[in-house]
Amino acid sequence: MKIVVGLGNPGRQYDQTRHNVGWMVLDRIADRAGWSGRGKTRDAASVARGRVGDLDLVLVKPTTYMNLSGEAVRKVLAREHAPLADLLIVLDDFDLPFGRLRMRAEGSAGTHNGLRSVVSELGTQKIARLRVGIGAPARDAIDHVLTRFDAAERATLDRVLDAAAEAVEEWAREGTARAANRWNPWLIEDAAPVDVPTATTDALPDASGIVRTRTGWRRLLGRGDEPRR
Repeated sequence: MKIVVGLGNPGRQYDQTRHNVGWMVLDRIADRAGWSGRGKTRDAASVARGRVGDLDLVLVKPTTYMNLSGEAVRKVLAREHAPLADLLIVLDDFDLPFGRLRMRAEGSAGTHNGLRSVVSELGTQKIARLRVGIGAPARDAIDHVLTRFDAAERATLDRVLDAAAEAVEEWAREGTARAANRWNPWLIEDAAPVDVPTATTDALPDASGIVRTRTGWRRLLGRGDEPRR
């Protein structure tokens, strides 16, 4: 069982804002797995659990405000009797360009109040985290993180959320180092969209052989290609 915590703020006014991209990634994982709406509120968090392919995941969205996120994380770890090695935090980062991903096994919380709270409550910086770039603020950082993505960003946001969802699944399956090696260099251009049906058998790939399916972005195998193991 792996526990994935997406950081965000509760309330309509914060829905779909940059600071809530951690929640958006968890929603994308649940949507892809077909178990949206199964969350139950307990211990200051909305918690959903289930199978995602061959993985058992617990998705946690703290319902405290961002600067108290650590309380919910501490409670869910205690309830699940889970070690820190089975925990991943997903959060926004305005020091990363929009759409870039950064997976790390540990490190400081930097300026992110949600991650600061988690580090403080758990008493360690050895917490795996996936940072999702939301772009640098033009002026005030607080105003920036509480705004919604602009039209140009929304045009590619689905690709970013799909990539982040796959990075989470790879972390759960292969560990932090392998997930980081694959997804830290990832660019939005690596998954150019195609306006085709979502079923793999009906979809047409782009020039690079990439196609969007219901489970994310996939490279279709052609003649002479062999599956990667």
